Amino acid sequence: MLDQIQMNLLKEVAELDALPVGAYNIRANGESAARNTTANIDIVTKTDKSGIDIIIKPGTKRESVHIPVVLSETGLKETVYNDFFVGDDCDVTIIAGCGIHNCGAGDARHDGVHSFFVGKNSKVRYIEKHYGENDGEEGRGKRLMNPTTVVHLDEGASMLMETTQIGGIDDTLRKTVADLKAGASLVIKDKIMTTGEQRAMADFSVDMNGEGSSVNLVSRSVAKDHSYQQFDSRINGNAPCAGHSECDAIIMDKACVLASPQLTANDVDAALIHEAAIGKIAGDQIIKLMTLGLSEKEAEDQIVNGFLK
Repeated sequence: MLDQIQMNLLKEVAELDALPVGAYNIRANGESAARNTTANIDIVTKTDKSGIDIIIKPGTKRESVHIPVVLSETGLKETVYNDFFVGDDCDVTIIAGCGIHNCGAGDARHDGVHSFFVGKNSKVRYIEKHYGENDGEEGRGKRLMNPTTVVHLDEGASMLMETTQIGGIDDTLRKTVADLKAGASLVIKDKIMTTGEQRAMADFSVDMNGEGSSVNLVSRSVAKDHSYQQFDSRINGNAPCAGHSECDAIIMDKACVLASPQLTANDVDAALIHEAAIGKIAGDQIIKLMTLGLSEKEAEDQIVNGFLK
């Protein structure tokens, strides 16, 4: 059973008011709180380390898997390994995410390592949201997350990753590593906002090894107050392929944003492009919204919310 705090976290990270339909594994304070399997999707507890194997049968269509994690116990630190084995010719949605409510003096930390083995011609939509909160009192412990995502795409496979971290996490290193075979495609849409003294580092590395493979990496971020963000990306074209990365950031107050893109073409027919922009909110945008009756802060919030959609 989940308490009210845990249910609120579940709502934030997975938009769940109750147990979902289909396959799911809900983890709370280091333990499995609820699990369900289906005829096509099995979930098995690992025996050698903490985590689960999610096994999706070939040909599975229009099914989903929810695997959210919630932490409400101060001082809890855990590392979890989840492996996804997606058979050929599938079309599935996987919803993950982690929420931390820390009202004690100790740090709470969750490190999740998710590895995807996606079969030929399969389609996967992967949604991951990170969220943190406390009761607002001084001297509370930090909320820490370090997710790692490893993606292996077989021939003709495709994956859409939608990752979100909008405030609440004090320190994070988010790593994504992927390799693509012929005709495979990977799209990553990453959104992040930091406030206060928060630090967020994102590290992306993609190898396009097969002819006709492609990657499109789009990162949008907002850094406020004295927060720090670092964006590192490496796209390697090792065959005739197409790669594109885009890093757009709004910087506010005394924040700092560092973007370090890297493109490597190891094939004459590798077409690689990077775009990057870091800047403050344009004054004329704020003025225009203020003429409609918004305060300066309300205008800034509207612009930020629109930018991160």
